[in-house]
Amino acid sequence: MNTMLLAAEDLSMFGRDPWWLVAVKAVFCFAFLMITVLFSIVWERKVVAWMQLRIGPNRHGPWGLLQSLADGVKLMLKEDVIVKRADKVVYILAPVVAAIPAFMAIAVIPFGPAGNEVSIFGQRTTMQLTDLPIAMLYILAVAAVGIYGIVLAGWSSGSTYPLLGGLRSCAQMISYEIAMGAAFASVFLYSGSMSTSAIVEAQQDRWFIILLPVSFIIYVVTMVGETNRAPFDMPESEGDLVGGFNTEYSSIKFALFMLAEYVNMVTVSAVSVTLFLGGWRAPYPISAFWEGANHGWWPMLWFVVKVQLLLFFFIWLRGTLPRVRYDQLMKLGWKVLIPVSVVWLMLVATVRAMRNENMEFQNIVLYVAGAIVAILLLSFVADIFRDKKEKERAAKDGDEPPAFDPMAGGFPVPPLPGQELPPVPRRRPRHERELIVSGGPDTKSDGKEADDA
Repeated sequence: MNTMLLAAEDLSMFGRDPWWLVAVKAVFCFAFLMITVLFSIVWERKVVAWMQLRIGPNRHGPWGLLQSLADGVKLMLKEDVIVKRADKVVYILAPVVAAIPAFMAIAVIPFGPAGNEVSIFGQRTTMQLTDLPIAMLYILAVAAVGIYGIVLAGWSSGSTYPLLGGLRSCAQMISYEIAMGAAFASVFLYSGSMSTSAIVEAQQDRWFIILLPVSFIIYVVTMVGETNRAPFDMPESEGDLVGGFNTEYSSIKFALFMLAEYVNMVTVSAVSVTLFLGGWRAPYPISAFWEGANHGWWPMLWFVVKVQLLLFFFIWLRGTLPRVRYDQLMKLGWKVLIPVSVVWLMLVATVRAMRNENMEFQNIVLYVAGAIVAILLLSFVADIFRDKKEKERAAKDGDEPPAFDPMAGGFPVPPLPGQELPPVPRRRPRHERELIVSGGPDTKSDGKEADDA
């Protein structure tokens, strides 16, 4: 309770800036995202080329650093085509709806300590545009709005494949946002606040990646699925959807979708840094030997370095892992991430409740470990009895379980266990076929019809 009151008092320093300083900070947030996106595109192409023993972009600018800018100009100059069957209003608004929410989440991300104000044009201010008592709920809400742009883009195109891509993306984002919200809740329990600046302040002694490693792993997986990046880029699967929800888009509208994807990468990386990696705080060796590492403008450097490391993680995944099947993607989200995140949240809440009762840490570890061992033993015994019953049923029936047919259901629909191929016409055995001669009947039925004629 005291932590919540402290977080509310800390927010009093926001909202005191003059209007022109608010505009300057808003322009900085926009410029930071755009410059990071331009750099990330070049960096991704360079890193993936390095992993695949290729050269990568090296023509536009020194070392090819202006390649992403050249790509943007090329997309701007391309012909803007609107397909005939599209709902024009929704078709044009969908890229805008997808791009704008991607920029909004950065408004509550702290680039530096709230208590250490810096001077901008002689005005003392914090290194954060604004903060809210429910800043993390604001980020979740903004991320949810971006889904509408992708779904509406697929629906308004008037084509089958974009519609399938939009529906895939909607189901994927919804399923992964549930686990993401549970990972956020664990951080809320430890920090006592939903304010981003208060969450970073709560990591003064120890980063939450150490206290909540499972929450960090869950969030890393969900942020890859949330941004539709490889290996979870099923909404853009060119193998079966041509290009996904943006198949019918070109020119600036296609560029907006690409921009939204990379801005979302930067945003989820910034959120991960804020929640689990200490935010703007310097790493341990530096902060231990340098007192001024977390003062002045230096915190912005540590924040940017951490974000770039997470962006490299995105690129590393794309150059390493192949695309998963869609049923595997949904199974991971609903049957693995959500149950694990809920169980972990209950465990964290239990530990926090015991700590609030001033229980010894050794006793908490003993109780939690005992409960985990009891659950594992119960599940092991249940599996043994279940396998025994299945074997007895199979022995009683005398029939072996049907073999799994990977071609059941047809391509590209993933087969389910127990599916069988539908009956199809088969070729006659070899001994029933005749030698086909020039000008003669090629089948028995043809010969019979020829005799009747």
